[in-house]
Amino acid sequence: MLHINLTNCQYWAQEIGDEVLASWLGGRGLGCYLLWKNLKPGIDPLSSENVLIFATGPATGTRMFGSSRYGVFSKSPLTNFFADSYAGGHVAPAMKRTGYDAVVIHGSSPSPVFLEISPKEVRFREALPLWGKDTHQTEDGCLKEVNIPGAQAVVIGPAGEKLVRFACIANNYWRNAGRTGMGAVMGSKKLKAIVFHGDKQPEIADSQLLEDLVEEILQKGKVDPVARRYKELGTPMLVTITNQARAFPTEYWSIGTIEGWEKISGETMITRFRVKPKACPRCFLACGKLTLITEGRHKGLTIEGPEYETIYSFGGLCKILDLGEIAYLNNLCDRLGVDTITTGNLIALCMELYKRRRLPEKVEYGNPDHAADLLMRICQREGLGQTLADGIRKASQALDAEDLAIHVKGLEPAGYDPRVLKGMALGYAVSPRGACHLPATFYIFELRGVVEPSRVEGKAALFIKYEDRLTIMDTMISCRFFRDLIGWEELIKAVQATTGLEVDAEQLQKIASDITTLRRLINLREGLTKQDDMLPQRFFDEPRTDDGQRIIKDEFLHMLEEYYSLRGWDKEGKPLKSLIIT
Repeated sequence: MLHINLTNCQYWAQEIGDEVLASWLGGRGLGCYLLWKNLKPGIDPLSSENVLIFATGPATGTRMFGSSRYGVFSKSPLTNFFADSYAGGHVAPAMKRTGYDAVVIHGSSPSPVFLEISPKEVRFREALPLWGKDTHQTEDGCLKEVNIPGAQAVVIGPAGEKLVRFACIANNYWRNAGRTGMGAVMGSKKLKAIVFHGDKQPEIADSQLLEDLVEEILQKGKVDPVARRYKELGTPMLVTITNQARAFPTEYWSIGTIEGWEKISGETMITRFRVKPKACPRCFLACGKLTLITEGRHKGLTIEGPEYETIYSFGGLCKILDLGEIAYLNNLCDRLGVDTITTGNLIALCMELYKRRRLPEKVEYGNPDHAADLLMRICQREGLGQTLADGIRKASQALDAEDLAIHVKGLEPAGYDPRVLKGMALGYAVSPRGACHLPATFYIFELRGVVEPSRVEGKAALFIKYEDRLTIMDTMISCRFFRDLIGWEELIKAVQATTGLEVDAEQLQKIASDITTLRRLINLREGLTKQDDMLPQRFFDEPRTDDGQRIIKDEFLHMLEEYYSLRGWDKEGKPLKSLIIT
């Protein structure tokens, strides 16, 4: 791994011991381990004492499908707890070509800087000319200055510079490590961008086993109906599915479907606009959708997306029923560098407050101009935007709206209503980074009917089953959308082929469990209590206005305590056994 101190422009390499890699593999496991070792407890996430860690996995840079992702780890300025975020695109293989499995960034620069990392050296480059530029301009600018074929960059936009607490780290224009405010951590360090390039290749323990596995996954993918849907519609296919299940959060979490949802569906997107499938390296799913807006006032706009989560946040929560307008808001978020989920939630909260006559500023549901204006002011920290830029917890306190605010640990949920999909109630609660849908992507199995959505009994055990497998995928790092094609058998082969470790499913489950417990220990060290695993009170007390759906608190607590018990934690969510961390 590579350590970089921005304060004094020093850097040094450090070997990662085989015993560490055998215990934590890479990606999420390695990132958590390094965060545990390098993060001083109780520090301000926006101070120079915070660390920012980039990590790849054993599969990164190999022929393994779905392996073009990197992870970022830090203490979140949005939640003050553990943070990780992941992004696809072309950056991860370039990171691997530097010869480092992880980069740990310490300190902060006195003036704007961008880094150039290669196998030979780390160069500290002046970034003042890029300061204030949007993400696209910054990426173009730093890559032009480095001028190395195959180089790739991660960057922040104006929101990261202004320390908006849900700022993103962007790459390849439209790919983002989007949640938990990693862009604000970069901004606090005056780090505008990092460029990676090199010629190192990862060693493969068993190249033939890897080739056989790649072919096996390819053949499965050719006949998998979900794989075909990803290539056809991408994540916007979920608009239809969630609305039909009445699990599409609408009007700031008041109802479960929006009238006219067909206007913002994936089917409408591919028929109304010019849409081409776009894939990351080593991927045949091509879930990305390069979209050219061909009509309306944003005609000519090209964007990769909008993804389902952006459509939910602006289309459902804010009730904007025009994909062209949603694409425009998506473009603003991408260029300014903010998370679309948090941004849409915050704007929708203001719309709900205005509707209830609790906010004097006119921010109306369904009005894209009001949304765009407020989005711009958030990223510039002006007026009401200054309040919202500090995230949902601080903003709801300042606006006297804590009774309405929907979040867990300071992070808003994704677009799957837990009042219908009960497993998501548990998932949002126990996710270490806040109300995240990704630890087990349990909504998929509930929406498909694999798991009864309203069922509570035994749900924690099922949740852990999926969470453990996806945790190992995050150590490799493998894309979530290969979850139907990469089961335990394929993961065993992937680990053996790339690392040489002889493992079975039980051993991988143990590693996954240890990683989950380590993330818990990081949060406990930062002051987390059982109360931080609680859902918003509205989900318990306020039935949805369209169908009366809500969560029974006793049922929720039963799932939560069952999860704790199965994880080997006590009733307060504290591990009963010590975790050996070498």
